[in-house]
Amino acid sequence: MKNKRLYLSLIILGCAAASCNKDFLQRNPQTEISPEAYFNSPQDLNTYINGLYDDNLSAPYDDNNSDNVSGNTGSEMDKLVHNTLDENTVGGWNDWDVLRDINFLLDNAGKAKGDAADINHYIGIARYFRARFYFEKIATYSDVPWYGHALTDVDPDLYKGRDPRSAVADSVLADLQFAVDNIKVDDKDNGTRVNKYAALALMSRFCLFEGTFRKYHDEVKLAGTAESFLQKAVSAAQQVISSNRYVIYNNGKGGEDYRALFSSLSLNGNKEIIQWRDYPQNLGKGNNTHTVLGWTWSLSQSLVYSYLMKDGTPFTSQPGYDKTGFTATFKNRDPRLAETVAYPGFSTTQDNNLYIAKPNLGAYDQLKFYPRDPKQRQGWETNYTALPVYRYAEVLLNFAEAKAELGSLTQADLDISVNLLRRRVQMPDLNLVTANGNVDPVLNAAYQVSGANKGVLLEIRRERRVELACEGLRLKDINRWRAGARLQEAPQGMYVPALGGIDMSGDNVADIAILPNTTDTSSIAGLPADVRAKLSRFYLTDKNGENNFYLDNGTNGHIKFTADRAGRTFKEPQFYYRPIPKQQTILNDKLKQIFGW
Repeated sequence: MKNKRLYLSLIILGCAAASCNKDFLQRNPQTEISPEAYFNSPQDLNTYINGLYDDNLSAPYDDNNSDNVSGNTGSEMDKLVHNTLDENTVGGWNDWDVLRDINFLLDNAGKAKGDAADINHYIGIARYFRARFYFEKIATYSDVPWYGHALTDVDPDLYKGRDPRSAVADSVLADLQFAVDNIKVDDKDNGTRVNKYAALALMSRFCLFEGTFRKYHDEVKLAGTAESFLQKAVSAAQQVISSNRYVIYNNGKGGEDYRALFSSLSLNGNKEIIQWRDYPQNLGKGNNTHTVLGWTWSLSQSLVYSYLMKDGTPFTSQPGYDKTGFTATFKNRDPRLAETVAYPGFSTTQDNNLYIAKPNLGAYDQLKFYPRDPKQRQGWETNYTALPVYRYAEVLLNFAEAKAELGSLTQADLDISVNLLRRRVQMPDLNLVTANGNVDPVLNAAYQVSGANKGVLLEIRRERRVELACEGLRLKDINRWRAGARLQEAPQGMYVPALGGIDMSGDNVADIAILPNTTDTSSIAGLPADVRAKLSRFYLTDKNGENNFYLDNGTNGHIKFTADRAGRTFKEPQFYYRPIPKQQTILNDKLKQIFGW
C-alpha cells in the first residue's frame, strides 16, 4: 500500500503563512487509513510496515561526495570545498514526512490486539527504520530535533529547536536495542525483510560511527562517552558473529566471489548477505546501477593507489609508483581493484568490443555494481541486480576497527574478521605485530592516528576503504575520523606520461589520444593511419579555449580538474556538518545553525 504523506516542511510552511488547511493537516499518512478503523491486529501492522520499505531501506552503489570519486563537478562536495555551498544553496532537511509515517504506526500500535510478541515485532521494525532515519540526520547535522510521535498542526513540538546530539543518539540506540530484543528471526525469510541481525548490523555501524566521531571531534564535547559506544559496536558485531548464521562468501574463485555480491540477479541464499534489496525483472522493478560506469564520475587515483600489491605490500612502496601508466597500474594487484575499477580489457558486451575509459573524468571508471550480463541492463531504472544493504563483511570490519580503537585487538580477532576478507580474494593475512612495527608512511600522512595500535588501525582503515568501496560509507568514515584533509586534496585521475596516443586496453595499441588542442595533432603523427582513425580524441583546450581537465605538469602528469585550479578548502570543524536550509530557519526561528554555519 502506498503512503499518502503529510510533509513536515509543508506543515511548517503552511502554518507560518497562516493558511493551513486543517482537514489536510489532520489527514492520516496512509491512503484511507484512520487510526479508529485500523491498527487493530498484528496483520494491520504488517500491512502498514510493508509500505515503509521503499522509503526507508536504501542500498547505495556509489561513493559520490567523498574522496573515492573524481570528476563529479557540481556535486554537493564540489560546492562545499569550493565555498559555494551555504544555507541558501544547500538541499536536504525536507524528508521529515518519512519519519512521520514511521511515528504514525508507533503512535497507534498500542491499539492492536493479539499476540504481544507479534505486535512488538512490528513495533521493533518501525523503530529500526526510525533509527536509520535519525542516524542519517545525526551524521549530517549533529544536533537535530527529536520527534518521537507524529506531529499535527497544533503540536507544541512543531517549532522546536535542535535537541542535543547525545540525547538523539541515546534515543537511536534505544530504538535499536528494542529492535534487537523484539524483531523475530524467520528462517524462511530470504533476507529482504528486516530481521534481528539487520538491527544488530545497523547497531554495529551506528555505534562505531558515533564512538569514533566522539573520540576524534572535540567540538561535540562527548569524548568521555566515546568508549561506551565503541564497546557497544563490538558487542553488536560479536552477536552477529556468534550467531553462526553468516559467513564470508568464498568459493575459492577470488575476485569472482567478490563480484557476485554486487552484480547478481538475486542474493537469496548468499550467507554473507544480512539484508538486501531485490530488483526482480518479472515484476518490472529495476535500479540504475548501469550509471556507475563512466556516467558522470570516475573513481579517484587515491582509491586506486590504496589497493595492495598481490604480495600484500603497498602499491605506494613500489619505486616510481606515482608515474605508473594506466595499464600497468592494474598488474599484480589485490583482485578487488579489477572488480571495482574498469580494468584494461574489460568488455560491457562480453566480447572483443572493449570498454575504453575516458580521461575527462579521470579514467578510473567504476565497475563495481555494474550489471555484467547485458540481459540485466535494459535502460533507465531497468537494471536487474540485487543490492546488499548489510554485508557480514562490514560487520567484521566494524568489529576489528572498534577493538583496535579500544586497544583490545588481538591477532585472533584479525583472523576472524579482516583476514577472512583477504583470504576470499587470496591476499596475504594482516599481521598485527608486523603492521604496528612497520607503519605505512602514506597512510600515516593521510590520517591522524596515534597509539600502540597505530599501524594496524591504519591498515584496517585501508581494508575498509578497499572492501567497502562504492557502498556509500566512505564519506561517513572520512567525517568520523576527522580526516577532512582527504576532501581538501584535489582528486586526481590516471598518470599520463606524454601527450599523444595512450593504450587503455592492454594490447599495446593506442585507444585514445590526449592532445593540446583541436589543431595540434603532431603527437600522434607517427601512429599508423588505421590507429589514428580509431582514436578517441580528448583536448586540453577545446575549440572554445577551455576544458574540464588538465595535466599537472602541463604536457604530462596526473589528470586534474579545472574546477580545482584555484584550490579547495575544508573548514574545520564546520564542513563536517551541513547547514539547515535558510527557508527552514526563517519558518522556525528556534532552528539555529551550528559550528560556523
